Amino acid sequence: MAAAPVWSADPRTGKRREQVAVEATAAGVDAAVRAAHDARGALADRGVRAALLRRAADLLDGAGERIVEAADAETALGPGRLTGELARTTYQLRAFAEVVEDGAFLDVRIDHADPALTPPRPDLRRHKIPLGVVAVYAAGNFPLAFSVPGGDTASALAAGCPVVVKAHPDHPATSELSAALLRRAAAEVGVPEGVIGLVHGFEAGIELVRHPLVAAAGFTGSVRGGRALYDEAAARPRPIPFHGELGSLNPVVVTEAAAEERAEQIGTGLAGSMTLGTGQFCVKPGLVLAPAGPAGDRLVRSLTDAVGNTEAGVLLDHRMRDAFIDGVRERAALPDVQAPVTPGAGGEHTVSAGFLTVPAARLAEDGGTHDLLLEECFGPVTVLVRYTDDAEIGAVLARLPGNLTATLQLGAAECAGPGADGDALPGADGNAGGDGNGAGNADAGGDDDATGRGARLLAALTPLAGRVLVNGWPTGVAVAPAQHHGGPYPATTSTSTSVGGTAVERWLRPVVYQDTPPALLPPELREDNPLRLPRRVDGRPEG
Repeated sequence: MAAAPVWSADPRTGKRREQVAVEATAAGVDAAVRAAHDARGALADRGVRAALLRRAADLLDGAGERIVEAADAETALGPGRLTGELARTTYQLRAFAEVVEDGAFLDVRIDHADPALTPPRPDLRRHKIPLGVVAVYAAGNFPLAFSVPGGDTASALAAGCPVVVKAHPDHPATSELSAALLRRAAAEVGVPEGVIGLVHGFEAGIELVRHPLVAAAGFTGSVRGGRALYDEAAARPRPIPFHGELGSLNPVVVTEAAAEERAEQIGTGLAGSMTLGTGQFCVKPGLVLAPAGPAGDRLVRSLTDAVGNTEAGVLLDHRMRDAFIDGVRERAALPDVQAPVTPGAGGEHTVSAGFLTVPAARLAEDGGTHDLLLEECFGPVTVLVRYTDDAEIGAVLARLPGNLTATLQLGAAECAGPGADGDALPGADGNAGGDGNGAGNADAGGDDDATGRGARLLAALTPLAGRVLVNGWPTGVAVAPAQHHGGPYPATTSTSTSVGGTAVERWLRPVVYQDTPPALLPPELREDNPLRLPRRVDGRPEG
C-alpha cells in the first residue's frame, strides 16, 4: 500500500497547492529516530552545538524571503507577521547558542569530602546531561517559532539532544524547507544531518512518542491532541517526560477603578489583543472580568467599536474555521449570553471577530450550564464577564483551570503596595482552590481602600498562571532569560517553560559522581575546571 500523500493547502481558498511529502510509515519513523539517536555523540561538544545553532539562524535568515512566502501561502498569516516571527526564531537560536557557551545550564556543583561532618560527606560532583532523542510536535499557529526551527528544537539541540519533528499538517512545505536548512547547517558544522529528523502524518506522531529510543517530547497544540500524546508517553513500558502546551483562557481582571480611569483605552487594547493573528495566539485573552455599571458599559462600547471595525480574517485551515463557527454559535445560545458583536463566518473562507457577554453569577455556578465559556475557543472571540463585586470575581477565578497568563488592569491608586496590615484576599494564600488550579476567594473582606487592592488581586491571580501581567496585554511573549511560558494544567503538562533560556532544562537530567577517581571524571567536574564553567563548590559560587 502506497504511503499517503502530504499536501500543502491554501487556507484562503481551501484548495490544495502541491504535494510536498508522504506520510511516514512506522519504518520511516524508526529510521528517523535511529538516525537521530546515532548522531548524539556529535552534539557532545558544546562548541559544536553553539556553532550549529548560529549557522542554522544564518541560513534561515538568508532564505527569509522564500520561507515567508511558503509560510504565508500555507497559513495566511501575512508577510509582516511572518517576517517578525522569522526574526524571533533566528534570535531564539542565537540566544540558545549563548546559553550553551555560558554553561550555567549544566548546574555544576561540587561538594568535597568532609569526614568531620555527621554523617561524613563523600566527594560529590553533580551536573546535568542530555536525555537523548527529543520528539517535537510542531504548532499550527506558529509555523516557525514553535515548529521545526522553533524553541523546542533550539532548546533540545542546546541541551545536546537530537530532534525528530512531527510536522504540523497546516504548513508541511514550510516544515520541509526549514528542516532542509537545519540539516544543511548540521552538515556545514560537521554534524550528521540525521540529528534533525522530520516526519509527517497522524499515525507517525503516535509511532514517534511510542518509539523506545525517544527520550522526551515537546508539544504545542490542543488539549485533546496533547492529552492523547501525554497519555501515550506515560503508558510506555518506560515512560518519558512530556512537555505539552495544551490550552489557555488567559483571564483578565479589569477593576472598577481601571474602567473608570481608562475604559476606552482598555476596550481598544483588548480588541487588538484578542484579534491579533485572527485570534490564533496561545495567549489570547479569552475571558475578561469587567465591572457591571457605567464604567464597564463604557468599556463595552469601546470594545464594540474596535472589534466591529476589525476586518474578517482567515484561520489556519477550514477545519479550525468550522470549529470556531460551531463553538461561538453554541456559546452564544446559552441563557443570558449576549453578543454585542457577533463572531462567526465572515465569508466563504473567513471568520469575523466578535465577543460575548455574560453575568458573572452564571459562571460562578459549579457544574452549571455555562461551563463551556470556561473552555478556550480558538479564534477571534473573547467572553466579557460582568461582575458586581469582588466576591463574584473570586467565585469565577476559583473555577478557572490553569493558564499561561493572567492579567490585571488596575487603577492608579491600586498599583500601590499593600497597607500596613498587608492582608491577602481571603482564600488567596498562594494555594490553588477548587480542582487545584483555582485562585480561591478574591473577596476584599470589606476593605474598600484602593491601597493594597492591587497586591491582593495579584495574589489571587498568581496560582492560575505562569506569567502575570499588570496593565498590559498577554499577546507577545518576549524571548528573554527571565521569561516563563507555561502554567498549571492544562496550560502545560509540566512546570517548565518553552520560551527563554531555562527551556533547555526540559531535556536534561542530573547525575552525581561519588568518590570518583579524577581521571574518570567528565571535564565539567574536574577540579581544575578545564572548560571554565560557572560552578558552585562546597555550597558557594566558585571564584
